[in-house]
Amino acid sequence: MTSLLQTPLLDSVATPEDLRQLDRKNLRQLADELRSEMIDAVGSTGGHLGSGLGVVELTVAVHYVFNTPTDRLIWDVGHQAYPHKILTGRRDRIRTLRQAGGLSGFTRRSESEYDPFGAAHSSTSISAGLGFAIANKLAGEPGKAIAVIGDGAMSAGMAYEAMNNAEAAGNRLVVILNDNDMSIAPPVGGLSGYLARLVSSAEFLGLRELARRFARKLPEPLHRAAKKTDEYARGMAMGGTLFEELGFYYVGPIDGHDLDQLVPVLENVRDAAEGPCLIHVVTQKGKGYAPAENSADKYHGVQKFDVVTGEQTKSAGGPPSYTSVFAKALIEEAARDSRVCAITAAMPSGTGLDKFESLYPERSFDVGIAEQHAVTFAAGLAAQGMRPFCAIYSTFLQRAYDQVVHDVAIQNLPVRFAIDRAGLVGADGATHAGSFDVTYLATLPNFVVMAAADEAELVHMVHTAALYDKGPIAFRYPRGNGVGVPLPEIPEALPIGKGRVVRHGSKVALLSLGTRLAEALKAADQLDAKGLSTTVADLRFAKPLDSELIRKLMATHEVVVTIEEGAIGGLGAHVLTLASDEGLTDAGLKIRTMRLPDVFQEHEAPDKQYDEARLNAPHIVETVLSALRHNSSGVEEARA
Repeated sequence: MTSLLQTPLLDSVATPEDLRQLDRKNLRQLADELRSEMIDAVGSTGGHLGSGLGVVELTVAVHYVFNTPTDRLIWDVGHQAYPHKILTGRRDRIRTLRQAGGLSGFTRRSESEYDPFGAAHSSTSISAGLGFAIANKLAGEPGKAIAVIGDGAMSAGMAYEAMNNAEAAGNRLVVILNDNDMSIAPPVGGLSGYLARLVSSAEFLGLRELARRFARKLPEPLHRAAKKTDEYARGMAMGGTLFEELGFYYVGPIDGHDLDQLVPVLENVRDAAEGPCLIHVVTQKGKGYAPAENSADKYHGVQKFDVVTGEQTKSAGGPPSYTSVFAKALIEEAARDSRVCAITAAMPSGTGLDKFESLYPERSFDVGIAEQHAVTFAAGLAAQGMRPFCAIYSTFLQRAYDQVVHDVAIQNLPVRFAIDRAGLVGADGATHAGSFDVTYLATLPNFVVMAAADEAELVHMVHTAALYDKGPIAFRYPRGNGVGVPLPEIPEALPIGKGRVVRHGSKVALLSLGTRLAEALKAADQLDAKGLSTTVADLRFAKPLDSELIRKLMATHEVVVTIEEGAIGGLGAHVLTLASDEGLTDAGLKIRTMRLPDVFQEHEAPDKQYDEARLNAPHIVETVLSALRHNSSGVEEARA
């Protein structure tokens, strides 16, 4: 190990099987050592910290009580799974988290048998757990499914859809509600912990079943009354009536950091003859690390940091981030127009809308992890004359695609989609890459789809979207900082469907969409140096295409190359369709499309990801030379 920590007990635990050999009285020390190891590891790599700190004891208790991996442990989202990774044979690689070739920042099936289900988007754990439980039940195989889901993730409808269907799993399904926001739980104390142990005990469950049998012999009205009395008596003492109505036996709330409460309750539930069960544990995000406990976001996501002081490594500075440019531009639009409002789905700081909310709280709406609702809510606002901006990461907007089609596009409602994290995103990897939004939006009738080439263009696009009332309009922009161009003092309303030529040439035309424009300009320099006069156009719009500009460039250049930060089916496909429909290639024009490869790319630094995707300047030059059948010296190769 590279760490200088003293962790004698943790050193003896390579797998959960080792953990289950420990005496229960040693679990507290193990949890403390595990917390220290996690803090030290994330201090050297950065990543998600607060959520993992909050589930250290829960992680230890679940692996101690249940027979993982035969019992399937599913972490919702997965960003709290670092302690789980340390305990499941990956401690020697924990300092490679989110690094090239290292461990994923989320659970991942290919990484370990202890990760039965990959996750990085929220609210999937109960549905997946139900699948595992029912599969084992049908096959007559042993094994329970334990889904750990946070109270934030419970705001998504999918969690309730799964719970409504969960009764079929019986006692093979255990759901642990990790309440780290105190948003559900009443005060937790010794009495509630005692009650939780009592109502989960075999003695209580046996007595309850005896009472049920007796009640069944009563006339139907009295039978129903007895059932309700049992449920509501426990609901009044502990909460959880909603979960009972969904078919779960509810236990809790209990202190998620008290192993003397956790272990007995988990054992009782493990051995229960009935189910499914829901255990409500209350935890503190950032628990056990003062800087995280005292931070407003509990150090949810951090850069590398000094473990002693908690001070995070500061970024090098430079141009403002695209997210902050969007937020500032939207605030200025709201100052000009009282109809402008903003919606986010549990990502106020990630989308920059926390700044908007501080100035316009009555026009700012955080709907929780409910992207489907966010889109249809925005559609309703638009239908009533408001100008809603729905700010959602590209990868999360995928969750609301039916609403985008049915509730927005078909009805041609002017919802504005601010699509953050477009393109590749680095350490978060494939699950968070914004690879598909141009493809899935530009295929829809009525949509306008824009991509900002730099931060100044983003300001213009926010203004353009604010003024556009003819139908839905979207603009995409990447994670990270801009390129350093001056921001416009007065934004322009861009003419819809019109690109711009930023460099004039005569032989090669590079058609760029989005922030690959900088690489296209570098490539143009290199091509010009080889005697290949190059035009560079920033198309701005994937839909509607600037067909007039494209026709002109195709008619006057020998090679046309499209360049985009998206998957197949995006800009390149639309340009090829235009060329095919209008016969623009019949005279021998050479067209090439450059796009993201047809794979889910691994986590890596963004610049290296784009290198792997072959979307940087050298690859653009190579594509042009190949189309012209030139070698690297610019001399035309002999044709066979």
